Amino acid sequence: MLPGPRNLITDVPGLRVGNAHDSMLRSGVTVVTADAPMVASVAVHGGAPGTRETDLLAPDKSAPGVDALVLSGGSAFGLAAAQGVMDELHSRGRGFEVLSARIPIVPAAILFDLLNGGNKAWSDNPYPALGRAALAAAETDFAIGTAGAGAGAQTAQHKGGLGSASFVLDGVTVGALVAVNPMGSVTTPSGGYFHAAPLEIAGEFGGLGVDPEPSWRILPSRKVQAMAAQGNTTIAIVATDAQLDKAQCHRLAVAAHDGIARAILPAHTPMDGDLVFAASTGAQEVDPVALAMLGHAASLCLSRAIARAIWEAKPEPGDTLPTLRETLS
Repeated sequence: MLPGPRNLITDVPGLRVGNAHDSMLRSGVTVVTADAPMVASVAVHGGAPGTRETDLLAPDKSAPGVDALVLSGGSAFGLAAAQGVMDELHSRGRGFEVLSARIPIVPAAILFDLLNGGNKAWSDNPYPALGRAALAAAETDFAIGTAGAGAGAQTAQHKGGLGSASFVLDGVTVGALVAVNPMGSVTTPSGGYFHAAPLEIAGEFGGLGVDPEPSWRILPSRKVQAMAAQGNTTIAIVATDAQLDKAQCHRLAVAAHDGIARAILPAHTPMDGDLVFAASTGAQEVDPVALAMLGHAASLCLSRAIARAIWEAKPEPGDTLPTLRETLS
């Protein structure tokens, strides 16, 4: 397994990602879309999720595909970002056909970034406009770090962010995209090493190496001291060009959650809404037995994407937590 040429989820052919964020709001939205509907499912392993349209992604539900997937800040307010995406897709003639009607299917998940120092005193919910802007910006190349849904994210010890990574195995591509805002820590107790360090490829998140004194000890959270124990959640999308049905996408999402557990300690807590969407563009036929390897690859991509999000975070005036690079300098 080697990373794709961009080392982004858009190495999966046909996918595009758009970001939009507001620096004063200190929050944003990320959208994944494609030229044709994607088969998709979801797995929720955190205790405090915030979602829209996820029931449709169960294998026994009738919706055959989705037109976009949305990751957003803003807690429950951020779910409105999907409405902006839906409205824009509708204007383009996209959506599930019901006789003469077209209904875009846009599942969404949110993270809590309402106490991160940004200006939250809005009179009109800003997230529909951010969702529409993120869709309009969708391209194969996009920013990670302090961008999109990760613009206001925080971890236990450092500023969070948006990350992505990919793998190509036997001609099939798997990619991950994640907004990292957990209760837990992405670094070991020493503060200078990633939990995901053994999975790093070609210095993609700093080449810091593996902690010579690894420990499972959990340090007191700077994030809790700065804001609240409830302000969390890691939300992600894994995608592949392997031809999968909804049940197989669900298994891919379940397997990908291992990537969160490898990269963040603790993970899947009662105060996190940890969620993974899985999507298939269906371009490549694969042996069903290969699904096990796809799930493994997706989990590794997600761990790497989590570390990349933290490594690429940029400092901004008014930050309540430092970036990792600031603590290392």
